Amino acid sequence: MTLHPALADLLRAVRDGGRPPFSACAPGQARTVFAAACAALGTGPEVGSVDDFDIPTRAGAVRGRLIQPPKSPDTPPVGLIVYVHGGGWVVGTLDDYGAIARALVVRTGCALLMVDYRLAPEHPFPAGLEDVQDAIAWAVAHRSDFLEPGRPLIVAGDSAGANLATVALADGRAGGWTRDVALQVLFYPVTDCDPNTPSYGLPAEALFLTRADMLWFFRHYAPPDLWPDPRVSPLRAPELAGLPSAWIATAEYDVLRDEGEAYARRLEASGVAVRLRRFDGMGHGFVRMMNHVAEAHAAFDDVACAIAECAVGRSGGLV
Repeated sequence: MTLHPALADLLRAVRDGGRPPFSACAPGQARTVFAAACAALGTGPEVGSVDDFDIPTRAGAVRGRLIQPPKSPDTPPVGLIVYVHGGGWVVGTLDDYGAIARALVVRTGCALLMVDYRLAPEHPFPAGLEDVQDAIAWAVAHRSDFLEPGRPLIVAGDSAGANLATVALADGRAGGWTRDVALQVLFYPVTDCDPNTPSYGLPAEALFLTRADMLWFFRHYAPPDLWPDPRVSPLRAPELAGLPSAWIATAEYDVLRDEGEAYARRLEASGVAVRLRRFDGMGHGFVRMMNHVAEAHAAFDDVACAIAECAVGRSGGLV
């Protein structure tokens, strides 16, 4: 199908308004442009509490933000989501992703921990990845501080955040803590460095994220000789067995569509339970438009149901 009319109108307005593509920006300018776009999505619903604190890492500490659901004595959090925001490893802040984080908390009844990992190019690969690894491992070790016994820990991320999340989980297998994660939620993940897939060939005028943008992000994140490294391109990992069950969303009009779907197939072939959803007519980043586009709201509802099913011990509804 064609790009959803609401998204087509938004894309046209963005370009008519003169907003430069990421590939034409310096990193600081790209962050300003991205923050302005995120602010237009709103702040999200009211929650129980929001608290910032430091999470210890091998490099010192990163900021964490714990968002709790509306509280009552009879409704403690049903799970803990560790959320890794997107932004091509270069842009994005905890505030930029506050709306979707708050919505996930209210919709699922889970507490949610956001991770303010270091960004490239000031902190290139593997700095951000190590921050995410350490933050997830810390959350596993401290889950009893946030959850009643038996409640699940879920790791979620979008775009480059989904890349960091799933790679961190793969690396965590050696330390044994990955088995304590019940579900990974990956919104339109970056899983490979091949810019020649059919989805990379989609017409640029129908894309929120273009081929040129993705190459710009990659160049800032890591030198080209490291792009095929499985810790940058997890689709190239020799083995994916032992990872948590996965809920994966892709968008029809997204350069990352094909690699996200290929990663889902690799996970399934490795014995990992996967629920893959392609959302036709949607573009990159569409889930955060849930308050504006019915199809985006449906996608958000689908993942919220998977998380809720996981919280009651049904493996995210994936098996």
